[in-house]
Amino acid sequence: MNSRQRRGVILLLLSVLCALGAFAGVLTVISDVNAKVGPEVTAYRLNGNVKPYTPLRADQFEKISMPKRWLSATAVTDLRQIEGRIAVTELRKGSLLQTDMIVERPELEPGEQEIAIMIDAATGVAGKINAGATVNIYATFAGEKKDDPSQSRMIVAGARVLSVGQLTPIDNRNDRSGRAAAEAVPISFALSTLDTQRVAYAESFAEHVRLALVAPATGGAPADQRDRTYTLDKDK
Repeated sequence: MNSRQRRGVILLLLSVLCALGAFAGVLTVISDVNAKVGPEVTAYRLNGNVKPYTPLRADQFEKISMPKRWLSATAVTDLRQIEGRIAVTELRKGSLLQTDMIVERPELEPGEQEIAIMIDAATGVAGKINAGATVNIYATFAGEKKDDPSQSRMIVAGARVLSVGQLTPIDNRNDRSGRAAAEAVPISFALSTLDTQRVAYAESFAEHVRLALVAPATGGAPADQRDRTYTLDKDK
């Protein structure tokens, strides 16, 4: 190997060493950046304005990625967190969604009250009534006078069920039918003031209070309001 070839080999080796040094420098920079920035996580940004008290939907947000260390502890990282929630204030386009921007949707609408009553397990729709269901509430009253017929009345149409409790043993020896109910279920409803009074009255003075499950997307109220009251002689 002559001197020219040796110089070529040396230059080649120096080039390789310089390349390795540059590569090592790049890796060092990347490692330093990663150390400072950290891993990226998912966040959600509004793709439009959202008015206050508006129910939230997944299509109102766009998914983005950003360094975890730059994300606040209240940032929403899973859209399941918006289920059943509404905006507290007006949300602006481009804002990152935070948990303190949203709250659970209130169960009661303006003008509604919550009332809970015990329903005899034998006179309800066993196992089929759940929170969110719509029911009609019926009450059976004895005749006011000795010869007056008993009446069954729809006291509330389209009552919205808020919650259903567990079967509870009861000893209802004051039942007008003379029997003791073995088990009852506490069920709460969202009702207007007048319907709340109707339910409270029925629970106190009716012989029985029954629930009828209403099909979805139907109001439950009869077309003819006279159909709210039934006596046996109507079938004669």
